[in-house]
Amino acid sequence: MNKVTRKIVKINDELCTGCGQCVSPCAEGAIELVDGKARVRREELCDGAGFCLGVCPTGALTLEDRETIAFDEEAVHEHKKTLAGKPEYNVTMKCSLCGITEHERPLLPIKSKGESNWVCVRCVPRLIHG
Repeated sequence: MNKVTRKIVKINDELCTGCGQCVSPCAEGAIELVDGKARVRREELCDGAGFCLGVCPTGALTLEDRETIAFDEEAVHEHKKTLAGKPEYNVTMKCSLCGITEHERPLLPIKSKGESNWVCVRCVPRLIHG
């Protein structure tokens, strides 16, 4: 496989508590818990979008530009078929303020007062303006 330089998730083992909050926000299923720590199991599955970053309560996840294999959308589709029955990949996210789900309205990962949560686009102004 050809190597390319691109953004990819990096996980700091010292900061990772293995809470698993980063697993379900990864739409590609690239992150798994292995031996109590989050891991990017297959780099071709990580698109570098970073939705997992906003929900990590310890800041263990960052994005870095580095040489790795190219993102492979076809591999993502095949991999997601293997995850269909695993509950940790089928969590429905809800807005922490109004309770609406990701299926009803777009959600954004946020950190506030040391807590990592999801907030829908309608509730974001409440956070900004009080």
